[in-house]
Amino acid sequence: MTTPGDSATRSGAPAVAARTGPPDAAEEPPATIGDDSLPGALAGLRAAIGASRYPLALPSAESARHTATALTDQLDDYLLPRLARLDAPLLVVVGGSTGAGKSTLVNSLVKARVSAAGVLRPTTRSPVLVCNPADAAWFRQGDLLPGLTRTTEPSEDPRSLHLVTAPALPAGLAFLDAPDIDSVVDANRALAGQLLAAADLWLFVTTAARYADAVPWELLRSARARGAVIAMVLDRVPAEATDEIAAHLAEMLAAQGLGRAPLFVLPETWVDGQGLLSERITAPLSDWFARLAGDADARSAVVRQTLDGALAALHPAVEELADAADEQVTAADGLDERVRAAYRGAERTVEQGLKDGRLLRGEVLARWQEFVGTGELFRTLEARIGRLRDRLVAAVTGRPAPAAELRNAIESQLVTLLRGVASEAAESAYTGWKAHPAGAGLLDPALAHPSEDLPERAERLVRDWQRGVLELVRVQGGDKRFVARTAAYAVNATGLAVMIAVFASTAFIPTGLELATGAGTTVAAQAVLQAIFGDQAVRTLAAKARVDLLARVRTLLDAEADRFLARTADARTTTDAGAGLREAAGRVELARHRSGLTTGDGDTALAADEEDPR
Repeated sequence: MTTPGDSATRSGAPAVAARTGPPDAAEEPPATIGDDSLPGALAGLRAAIGASRYPLALPSAESARHTATALTDQLDDYLLPRLARLDAPLLVVVGGSTGAGKSTLVNSLVKARVSAAGVLRPTTRSPVLVCNPADAAWFRQGDLLPGLTRTTEPSEDPRSLHLVTAPALPAGLAFLDAPDIDSVVDANRALAGQLLAAADLWLFVTTAARYADAVPWELLRSARARGAVIAMVLDRVPAEATDEIAAHLAEMLAAQGLGRAPLFVLPETWVDGQGLLSERITAPLSDWFARLAGDADARSAVVRQTLDGALAALHPAVEELADAADEQVTAADGLDERVRAAYRGAERTVEQGLKDGRLLRGEVLARWQEFVGTGELFRTLEARIGRLRDRLVAAVTGRPAPAAELRNAIESQLVTLLRGVASEAAESAYTGWKAHPAGAGLLDPALAHPSEDLPERAERLVRDWQRGVLELVRVQGGDKRFVARTAAYAVNATGLAVMIAVFASTAFIPTGLELATGAGTTVAAQAVLQAIFGDQAVRTLAAKARVDLLARVRTLLDAEADRFLARTADARTTTDAGAGLREAAGRVELARHRSGLTTGDGDTALAADEEDPR
């Protein structure tokens, strides 16, 4: 067929392939749902699909997102509304390649120019649905294809559905002219696939020049895998090549398991002044559809087969989604473990720093020696514990002591350690993610370094810990009378000694390393604290203070790790997404078998006469 502007008509009788007789009447009555749980099971499956996420850049992710969208569309567009109204008009979606003549064919079958046809491609317009006036209410209410806005006028918006009534089209049957399946516009191709998935019957239109193209066959195989009922139109066939091309196409259909699909062959011809094909050309196809429209059992069989095929196809598709969801969780777990390992290493470094004497070096050591006394004092301390106690009390109550300098030195040393381990952990976690395809897609350059406010938070952590140590001394000190007698000065001095004690690995049983590092520092602290609190209290205070510090450090580092972990959270919206999908699909499959839908045989209902009029 040519463009609507051509008014001449070329002679030639139509050639109609075999299997184009009237559809046989099906023996089964119109389908009914035998188990009310099927719509509920489908609603549960839809919820499970909607809850699944595929944010990580894995090989299966893009396909899973596409499949999830397609399944959700089919549930909303077709399965749920069709289950609610099995007796609704049969929807025939007319699909095919660019320039195959779909719109001209639809116009000719309904005997009116309801769908724009032309040579300009791509045609960006809304899809057109044509039905008998008696069926308009069903399509207008929007249960079928609810995502498309109904309109009674042509529109440039492909997300609207142009509804047209045609009295020449028998009641019980509707045609939907879909966009080209191979359109250069991505949105058109996607919409074409969505509309085809909402069809009770697929009418595929191809031409003598393009019937072997790959794209239509991919869709045909997909349709057959889903059990959809299909009919074929081979258009614009030269008279001299009719037998050869029709036979070749029939062989191709049979090879793909589509040998029972009705095949109509339309000759190369011209359209009239209205842009319509001659009724003589379209008569076999028009008659075939008229018989289908008039046979409620045949229509029911078509609906049953397509509906059951779509339901059966859900299970393997959902299984693929479940596998992809499991892969997301597994990948997220792997990425999270790289982060946690990096920050666990940071915690171990801090803990080791409290054991190996490194924090007793430098400024802390100097300030502690200054605070407690001179080297001569260290050598004679153990024999003069009582005098030292008196001296300590006099120092904290009578004259200024360098307590503030010691506290600042402790704070500075700890903050420096925390900043260092946080930097190393951030770099390690960043490198670990960068080496993983899914992790690399989540990275931000800022993650390679600690948070900007980490220094402030580390300083606050140490100050809070120091206050906690003082409170620990005040509340849990062994000699309450000493604490009460010397008030805040004794608490402060004793608390500083406890902080120094935390930096010793053996809770004031000095090792050779500690003695060498602290030049007797731990011995002095031990003597002071034991003189005031007793040996066991010393150990208890130091142990509690160390546990408290490590807990605060862990909280700080966990917050740093959360900068990474928050980025994998979408992949683990629910860690059992895969199991949830499989369970939902299993409920649908069970309800499907209970529903009785499997008794329909649309291929038998559409089987054409064996006589070949060519």
